[in-house]
Amino acid sequence: MTQTLTRYERYEADFHALDTAGRPQWLQDLRQTAWTRFLDLGFPTARRGNEKWKYTNAAPIARMEFGHDGRSRPNGLSAETTDAAIPRHDAWSQLVFVDGVFAEALSSRPESTDEVRVSSLEEAVLSNSETVESHLARHTPFEDDGFAALNTAFLRDGAFVHVAAGADVETPIHLVFLSTGNAAPTVSYPRALIVAENGSRATVIESYAGLNGGRYFSNSVSEMVIGEGAEVEHYRLQEESEAAFHVGSARVVLGEGGAYSSGAFSRGAALGRYDLSVLLDGPGSACRLSGLYVTSGTQHLDNNINIEHAKPYTTSRLNYKGILDGRSRAVFGGTVLVRKEAQKTDASQSDKNLVLSPYAEVDSKPALFIYADDVKCGHGATAGNIDEETVFYMRSRGMDVDTASRLLIHGFASETVDTVREPNLRAYLESQFLDTLPGRRLEF
Repeated sequence: MTQTLTRYERYEADFHALDTAGRPQWLQDLRQTAWTRFLDLGFPTARRGNEKWKYTNAAPIARMEFGHDGRSRPNGLSAETTDAAIPRHDAWSQLVFVDGVFAEALSSRPESTDEVRVSSLEEAVLSNSETVESHLARHTPFEDDGFAALNTAFLRDGAFVHVAAGADVETPIHLVFLSTGNAAPTVSYPRALIVAENGSRATVIESYAGLNGGRYFSNSVSEMVIGEGAEVEHYRLQEESEAAFHVGSARVVLGEGGAYSSGAFSRGAALGRYDLSVLLDGPGSACRLSGLYVTSGTQHLDNNINIEHAKPYTTSRLNYKGILDGRSRAVFGGTVLVRKEAQKTDASQSDKNLVLSPYAEVDSKPALFIYADDVKCGHGATAGNIDEETVFYMRSRGMDVDTASRLLIHGFASETVDTVREPNLRAYLESQFLDTLPGRRLEF
């Protein structure tokens, strides 16, 4: 929806100042098209008639002037500083980006082979990679998304992962996007392109975090292409600074027999949104999406999850959970679309929320759109406080009310954390998410 009251002057100046020397013409044209479209769309601040942003107010982002320096370099940061903000393991391959710029000194990537290539997007573009040209910005349409259009307009660097057909990458690939949070508000545009060819398998972790408490804006886009019979495990951690804004978009396309599993964990940012769309575009393809979001204070976190069944015999499972405290607010929008051709679809979605404060609020709106007549589909959403009878039962066994409540909250969240198959990441989530959950707030 067009919005005309936003300041574009700083964005326009930074767009024209971006150094794109040596970039191919197709990328130059793509950036210009995206910029023109952003000027038409603006930010989605008009709430009326804009269902996607009905419960999330983007005006705080639109009102603020964020600067972007595409020539900046991540100097002066140590591995100890960055490692303290993210999960890390020596066995993982790791690409680190600071304020959107690749930091070679902080990364530990494997050498490129015939089976796998892990590199910066800038390197892949300059090497004239046909894979990049074929897929970059082809799966994330920006015609009706101002944030995606802005990210694409500033497309310069990012992460590129290419797994060859039949390759089995046992080592997780960790993509790290850090923001330094300077004194003046800044914006970065993280980008990732992941292509898993037919019959391949890989695990990818995305981490977004802030190194300081400054106010900044992270506008990210990820694209994943999963070929026939390929499998990708994808984990996403949003742990931005308390004053930050984070808008993330991910698009996943699966071929015949492809499998995609996702675990999204969010607890950072003053205003955060994750927009994930999965297209099951091959017979027998499947996805399993799980998520855990934890809010406190005056935080606002929005998860907009969409699954499209475009071919027959496809399967999807969507399970998200939220824990809300303080005066925070969460939004969950889950949509499953079953096309007429997608007979024998098996789909279910669930959103469960534990509301610990009388001042917290959650808006949950699951939806099914079914155009096929031979399907098995269902959805559900719940929200409530800790069950009084369960707490009473635990207290009758000798526990005090605070211990009983904390165990129940821990158990509610651990069901999602337990779905993480990478043991080192699961250990990090247990220490950083489960051990720091809020305690009980309401009296019975």
